[in-house]
Amino acid sequence: METARWVLCYPFCTNMASIKDIKLTVVDQSPIRRGGTPADALNESVDLAVHTENLGYSRYWVAEHHNSNSFSGTSPEILIGQIAAKTSTIRVGSGGVMLSHYSALKVAEQFSVLDSFHPSRIDLGIGRAPGSDRRTAAALTYPRPTMDVFSDFPQMVKDLLSFLEDAVEDDHPLSGIRAQSSGKDTYPSVWLLGSSDYSARLAAEMGLPFSFADFFGNTSEYGPQVTDFYRNNFKPSDYLSEPKVNVSLQVICADTEEKAKFVGSSRSINKIISTMGITTKGLLPPEEASVWPLDDQAKAYMEQTTQSYIEGDPDQVREGIISSSERYQTPDIGIVSNCYYFDDRKKSYSLVAESVGVHPNSKTNVATAEF
Repeated sequence: METARWVLCYPFCTNMASIKDIKLTVVDQSPIRRGGTPADALNESVDLAVHTENLGYSRYWVAEHHNSNSFSGTSPEILIGQIAAKTSTIRVGSGGVMLSHYSALKVAEQFSVLDSFHPSRIDLGIGRAPGSDRRTAAALTYPRPTMDVFSDFPQMVKDLLSFLEDAVEDDHPLSGIRAQSSGKDTYPSVWLLGSSDYSARLAAEMGLPFSFADFFGNTSEYGPQVTDFYRNNFKPSDYLSEPKVNVSLQVICADTEEKAKFVGSSRSINKIISTMGITTKGLLPPEEASVWPLDDQAKAYMEQTTQSYIEGDPDQVREGIISSSERYQTPDIGIVSNCYYFDDRKKSYSLVAESVGVHPNSKTNVATAEF
């Protein structure tokens, strides 16, 4: 039987995370299945949040995508509110809000409202990627031009932090404008998200937590170098005194390796055929995806783009997660699991939690815990 895939630890990794130290975050892209609806996917996100809170997951982050046949999460701030209202302890946030589409003030207002209803439970993960194709990105700001991300994004992040804490400096052009914070001396926890050294560099410079997107599948070759750069260049701030790293992984866990690969075929084939210009209108069922005909070139491309995916039985998945934790030198692990059948998805998250020793109602996994 073929062994499960994961990337082995680099030689420089010395801080092996103990299995008892692993903290888990759900990173939810709200996948749409073929034959299903966006409403189905969004309601499943809420149900999955309740399920994973009961399992002992520490955070639940929802993604932002636009004009997508595969993902339904167009408004993370709305979905966060629904999830937080149906849960009680798990931190809930964005993974992430694509700040470049919006204004710093508006995002600060939205997340201040969320924090007012759910103090000390809201995370605000910020990304600069479009979350869509260029034409759709343009539609999000139409008829205004899209922003210059490289020159404007750092200032937007600074302004966002100032609005959240009602600390806009007197000499700032927007001085005196308020986002109406909760008034409870709590603020959303802000993270910078990325898959390159740009966001790592900015997070280090501003003294913010950093989350690396290993789950893209083809970023793991340089991911540890990016997170090392962040740590080595981190500047303590009023917001954070020490560097904090999360890494999000693509994981499917099932009772057997064969079943995990079968379940994971829906996600993998969806990624590959979308690059071939084939529109499936949602994830294919594994019965179809697992036998989808691919030529040698497509097979090689799928192997390359999914090289860091972790698929297998609980023992294999545990080894894969610990290996990734070692490589990135962090116990703070996000899990992305996109499956056609919702029951397979719930079971995968259950088996992952069990495999790394995360237990329901653990005191280390309450919403206010920081790590």
